[in-house]
Amino acid sequence: MDNNNHTFSSWLRSPAHHQWLALEGNRLLTFAKASRLDNGFGSLDDYGRLMVGATAETMNTARMTHCFAMAHAQGIPGCAALVDHGIAALRGPLRDAEHDGWFSAALEDGGKTDKQAYLHAFVALAASSAVVAGRPGAQALLSEAIQIIQTRFWSEQEGAMRESFAQDWSNEEAYRGANSNMHSTEAFLALADVTGDAQWLDRALSIVERVIHQHAGANNFQVIEHFTQNWQPLPDYNRENPADGFRPFGTTPGHAFEWARLVLHLEAARRHAGRSNPEWLLDDARQLFANACRYGWDVDGAPGIVYTLDWQNQPVVRHRLHWTHCEAAAAAATYRRATV
Repeated sequence: MDNNNHTFSSWLRSPAHHQWLALEGNRLLTFAKASRLDNGFGSLDDYGRLMVGATAETMNTARMTHCFAMAHAQGIPGCAALVDHGIAALRGPLRDAEHDGWFSAALEDGGKTDKQAYLHAFVALAASSAVVAGRPGAQALLSEAIQIIQTRFWSEQEGAMRESFAQDWSNEEAYRGANSNMHSTEAFLALADVTGDAQWLDRALSIVERVIHQHAGANNFQVIEHFTQNWQPLPDYNRENPADGFRPFGTTPGHAFEWARLVLHLEAARRHAGRSNPEWLLDDARQLFANACRYGWDVDGAPGIVYTLDWQNQPVVRHRLHWTHCEAAAAAATYRRATV
């Protein structure tokens, strides 16, 4: 074991480092509390102030509800009311009372009315965490999220999630996305925990087998993000708009790190549930992590991980985003614990 590996392993076992992580977590929670709006939670600027014209989006509201629920479950004071606020928003103005499901934001705030798998995965995650935190209304929110995922988004034939629909669940989008299926994998792991239903682990494995083992595995573990409705890769998707925040052109190293962490989580969850794991599962996680490090980190002579690469592993969007580095750190810690 080289010195760098020894140092990293020691940090993972260090009470002092755990204390530092807890302090940083509390600092971030305090920062995030300012995001509360009447209809949920909005976006903050660099100084922790609500951005001018901020509205409560379902994505932010679900993510904040999840974070505050986990904090409350850990015994951190001052978070319960924020969880309850998020639940009320997700059961109220952000929800489509006519057709079920969730808008991107409240209609009075200009929310889009299409129904996106990406957003519904976050609602399911938030509801799962709120149930763990024991908050009122959480179980009803969870039951509705599960019902919609099972009846509208999950395709048993494909073993994956459909992407989006019109408000009334017509006009299914002729597109399949790795991003929405990645966050659905995350949500399914939480659903398995909170419901005790291991079929969510089987569904998560089905997604991983399609997106990672089949498609990324055939592409040197570069994660293909965009597909036709029949799961044919779309390598030129958004070539003219490469920096799109949700559907960028090329491959995204941050997502490779995130997938690596989720695959390791899935392997452990299935093992603990008495479910058999395919032999390739751990190796796929290793390959994802190794390739993301090799091609994403410091590839243009500057520190950090680039946002996107082309299919020759050359940087396209060189911005360094915070979430990419958070996912890399989480994947590194998870991979280290799983393999040592």
